[in-house]
Amino acid sequence: MRLVHAADVHLDSPLRGLTRLGDSDLAHLLRQATRRALENLTDLTVDRRADALLLAGDIYDGNWRDYATGRFFVEQMARLHDEKIPVFMIAGNHDAESEITRALILPPNVTVFASDQAGTGTVEEIGLAVHGQSYPTRDVYTNLARAYPNAIPGMVNVGLLHTAVEGAEDHAAYAPCTADDLGRTGYDYFALGHVHAHRIVRDGEHVAAFSGNLQGRHPRESGPKGALVVEVEPGRAAMISHEPCDVARWATLTIDATPCRTLEDVLTRVTGELRATRREAGTRPVVARLVLVGTSRAAAGLTDNERLREELATVTAGLDVSIEKILVRTVSPEQPASVDPELMAAIHAAADDLATNADLLAALIGPLEREVGRPLRAADLLDLRDPGALVDLARRAGVGLVARLVGDED
Repeated sequence: MRLVHAADVHLDSPLRGLTRLGDSDLAHLLRQATRRALENLTDLTVDRRADALLLAGDIYDGNWRDYATGRFFVEQMARLHDEKIPVFMIAGNHDAESEITRALILPPNVTVFASDQAGTGTVEEIGLAVHGQSYPTRDVYTNLARAYPNAIPGMVNVGLLHTAVEGAEDHAAYAPCTADDLGRTGYDYFALGHVHAHRIVRDGEHVAAFSGNLQGRHPRESGPKGALVVEVEPGRAAMISHEPCDVARWATLTIDATPCRTLEDVLTRVTGELRATRREAGTRPVVARLVLVGTSRAAAGLTDNERLREELATVTAGLDVSIEKILVRTVSPEQPASVDPELMAAIHAAADDLATNADLLAALIGPLEREVGRPLRAADLLDLRDPGALVDLARRAGVGLVARLVGDED
């Protein structure tokens, strides 16, 4: 049996960083990127002759601005109805019942699981049983997996769950569970959503995996984005392949300028990294954020950001790569540094991206409150969206907070 698993479409959600691209063709493409990625998912499902499409939550990004968002999704599901492909879907934290106030009638091939308890949908003619539960509200902190029904003997059993499985520290802990919780159900495959990076949580028997999101929406969501094509049979998922559905690709390139002595050396190093990224992206346009780090003799020549950007525009003119931002975190060998420059570069990068990642902000609230010794007020949260304020707080709070920000407990 062949299944396509996707999640975290965030249809029509705003992409970050587009203002820096101006009114370019690329900016217009990115504004439509989530729709084009959903079209690519529909094409993939049809082209691979899938037996079913599994959507593991966050199809929408909250309440629609107008009905066009819902209508576009319905149109794509109708294409699958015409191909006689069933669709099973759940709502996650961004499109929970409390988050979506508009609704359109979905085609009959689409099964949306209820939010009061886990349910089961079946396709008897192919022997498929899908189990799932939607979120009733945005903030679900109970372990939903423990209440999922047992596998149905003699059928391929698949679970749908929007969750922060242990180990996903950079995401809010919605519907938390462990890999063992998922394995205890006895399902042949668990299709997971919420984490925006593809990851296999449980391998071997009773496989569980995150597909990641369909389209990167800001520099933190870099690299290939898409869906999983899963070949599954009773007892095991035989093969899983990640298939890109994104129409444009974000890349965050951290480049060590330590060996560089001149600006020309830095440009040569940057160009090499961009060429490799360009090759990996295929025909997709690339939007790159550059982070220059290290103790380098070239540091003095990197202080003029306008000149640096113009020089990069010249050397990358033929690469079809757009530079979204250049972050210079280098220091001169003659400049004493009270803090490891690479560590501070990581703090700055986390601070720069905090405003684009609501889940990361939510995950940091508890640790931040413990660091400052009091509940955080609304004004504090606004301050935390300013990179300088966050870096200052990191300096005061010490290594504990720094480790959480950069994901390095060592």
